[in-house]
Amino acid sequence: MSALLLLTVLSSVFTGLIGGVFFAFSTFIMRALADLPPPQGIAAMQRINVTVINPWFLGTFLGAVPLLAATAFLAHRTDAPHALVWLAFAFVVYAFGCVGVTMARNVPRNDRLAALDAASSEAAGYWPVYLKEWVFWNHVRTVASLLAAAGAAVAAAT
Repeated sequence: MSALLLLTVLSSVFTGLIGGVFFAFSTFIMRALADLPPPQGIAAMQRINVTVINPWFLGTFLGAVPLLAATAFLAHRTDAPHALVWLAFAFVVYAFGCVGVTMARNVPRNDRLAALDAASSEAAGYWPVYLKEWVFWNHVRTVASLLAAAGAAVAAAT
């Protein structure tokens, strides 16, 4: 197996794993939290937002960006133009649609939620807004992650 193929497959796996995590949040985790009484749902989400900061998740989530960049560079260096196009697509979509959206849209909402006492009326008032906005942006990053995974998969097949 060539280094390019190995890195391309790994890029697809990393972005696909993240897409799967976000897909789970979009399709059932946030719904389960929304079905709980607000203090419980808020407290659970606050805890999730603390525990997600770990080497396994962050290594995969953030590591996909330099991995995709390095893989695209290798495709360029080894004169694999079709793979380069798909890897560049995957890089741009993932970097902006997943990581960029996370930092610009999801994290600020998580930070605001973290600053609230889960049992407060202020938290209960913000919870429906948080759910609507956070889930919308999570859908965006889910699609971006899965498009990036598909792009890397197509690159691996070229």
